[in-house]
Amino acid sequence: MIKHTLRAGRVVVGIVLLVVGIVLALPLVPGPGIPLIFIGLTALSYEFEWARRLRQWGHAEFDRLRRRDVG
Repeated sequence: MIKHTLRAGRVVVGIVLLVVGIVLALPLVPGPGIPLIFIGLTALSYEFEWARRLRQWGHAEFDRLRRRDVG
């Protein structure tokens, strides 16, 4: 019973964080949208493979952009 409650809670929290992050990532809306999207995907990645792949892709893109030579 506790296992199912934990899974359902993780899914609900992940979806809420993902939706709020997407709204905050819109132009002219102030807030930490991108970090909330990553946190939401992290919560969802415990239960869903698509969220795990999307989170890994996002981290890889972030690392690629961070290592890119600006000058």
